[in-house]
Amino acid sequence: MTQSLFISDLHLSEDTPHIEQGLKTLLKQQGDIDRLFLLGDIFEAWIGDDDDSPLALRFAEAMKRIANAGTQIYFTRGNRDFLVGHNYLDQFGATLLSDSVCIEVAGESTLLMHGDLLCSDDVDYLAFRAIAHNREWQAEILSKSLEDRRALAKQLRIMSREAASNKAEDIMDVNSKTVGSVMAEHGVKRLIHGHTHRPFRHSLRSAERIVLGDWNETCWCLREDGTSLELFEFSL
Repeated sequence: MTQSLFISDLHLSEDTPHIEQGLKTLLKQQGDIDRLFLLGDIFEAWIGDDDDSPLALRFAEAMKRIANAGTQIYFTRGNRDFLVGHNYLDQFGATLLSDSVCIEVAGESTLLMHGDLLCSDDVDYLAFRAIAHNREWQAEILSKSLEDRRALAKQLRIMSREAASNKAEDIMDVNSKTVGSVMAEHGVKRLIHGHTHRPFRHSLRSAERIVLGDWNETCWCLREDGTSLELFEFSL
């Protein structure tokens, strides 16, 4: 009987020690887990796998303990931590997933995504995403010093908050036609994603879309326990 946890949008930073502690509490409370899926925006920002910050080191050590106990860890990049790579994940034996991947969850072929690609009405963000995922652009950014990259990450976070404050709520949610198209393309009846910070289990004509929530004062987690799935919230 496979037991898995799916989480996203922790937005970890040095300013959120309660979320770090909440993650440790969750993993301890849930006991032995076969699989842990980290579906993007685990970090508020990621400046490269050579990041020597205490947060990066603490997270790697925490994940290494989980992995050593027998949990397989899977990581999907989000819009905040799109520069996470193999060099960092190899420190704790995590598998890097592509933007869209199908796996079996509770006996059903299931599509896993971060969720930003589903927000097809947010054309400004998608234009930035295309630039940020360009290998030449990434190489140029990663060639800068850690200090310069930290300053750039701070600037991008400020710009992102300002941009979000000027957008209509529906623009930052998924586009239903895009959801249907992506699920049909992959031939699945279940989709699990984060990004939108709108946790819910949506019924979609014999299919289901499960949205993970973000972590702040409370946290959200989806648990697979054999053939059942539970989306739950708990206080940090």
